[in-house]
Amino acid sequence: MNGRIDIVSIFPDYLAPLSLSLVGKAREQGLLTIDVHDLRRWTQDRHRTVDDTPFGGGAGMVMRADVWGQALDEVLARSDGARTVLVPTHAGEPFTQSVAEELALLLSAGGELAIACGRYEGIDARVGEYYNAQPEVTVREVSIGDYVLGGGEAAALVITEAVARLLPGVLGNPDSLVEESHGSAGLLEYPVYTKPQVWRGLRVPEVLLSGDHSRIARWRRRRSVDRTAQRRQDLIAAHGSAHIRTARSADAEAVAEVAARTFALACPPEMPAGDVEAFVQKNLGADSFRRYLRDRRRHVLVAEVADAIVGYTMLVRQEAEDAHVRELVGAASAELSKCYVLADFHGHAVAAALVHQTLELARKYGHESVWLGVNQANERAQRFYRKQGFTRAGERTFAVGNRTEHDYVMTRTLQGA
Repeated sequence: MNGRIDIVSIFPDYLAPLSLSLVGKAREQGLLTIDVHDLRRWTQDRHRTVDDTPFGGGAGMVMRADVWGQALDEVLARSDGARTVLVPTHAGEPFTQSVAEELALLLSAGGELAIACGRYEGIDARVGEYYNAQPEVTVREVSIGDYVLGGGEAAALVITEAVARLLPGVLGNPDSLVEESHGSAGLLEYPVYTKPQVWRGLRVPEVLLSGDHSRIARWRRRRSVDRTAQRRQDLIAAHGSAHIRTARSADAEAVAEVAARTFALACPPEMPAGDVEAFVQKNLGADSFRRYLRDRRRHVLVAEVADAIVGYTMLVRQEAEDAHVRELVGAASAELSKCYVLADFHGHAVAAALVHQTLELARKYGHESVWLGVNQANERAQRFYRKQGFTRAGERTFAVGNRTEHDYVMTRTLQGA
């Protein structure tokens, strides 16, 4: 069953692009009926007047209820099913992908969508009030963004394409709907690439050439989360708090990627990039994490947002190898060896949740305390650990490449261990 869209405007030629591209093909194939109407056809005077001055005074003109009433009476009579009148306005609810999906369901069931394109200061408010009270008619005011346009026609084009492409048969590859931005996953889409493999010195990411579909899927998910965190923190917040779990062997590569991107954040800015890279390759690569995950004395916890790993900790349940550190923290203390979260997720309580679960794990194994080393130049990390109940116990040296770094040793006692 095919639905229909009726668009009413004083500038019907503005809607000519609806004969092009996907929407135009859908109309040609009978997948969707779209009719565009000139509002002035329902005027009664020789000047074809559609507006008048606002009651109560004020700038601009208001579109008349009697003209819109004549138009919508006729347009809405074309359908026997459910009908929605959509009024594009900067004062409306946000037009989102979920709204588009609702309207697509309406059309798929044989319903009608009527888009009333206002101009000037808008349409007399009684129009919406009247039709919203009619049986099987719903009136919705929607906004396509936080800005003001000259009229509703541009919004009508946006809305029509967003809805039409969701209808069965309109897209050649329906799988495209699954992975695109603002879909059911609530994330922005990952970056895409095609030939040539090298363009102006820029290479396609190696993983996309690997043929390993599971790696590719993880990479795309990771990039989607990254983009969303960078550009739409509201969408990340909608996913709720991070999920903390024990890392699995299949996570080694993803955890190593997080480690490679975050280790430099804990280093002093003057540390040579080559030293940082060498340390990461030696200690934080995927093979290293596979060894860590096989070691029963080590426990790696990961934080996931939208099924992508965004942070991790490592608990080491053995005496500190450094005799000086053992003297500072005691033999029964476990080490919080690593605690890293992607920069885009700082301030989202991800690190705090990871530390909390790591401390609970140490308590479960009977450790009396947990210790860690933090670079003396990393004041941000020191503030964070103090908030988590750690206090300074002393100092130690730590080698990164050819440099000797100076750490503070911080400890936290575990009550009831």
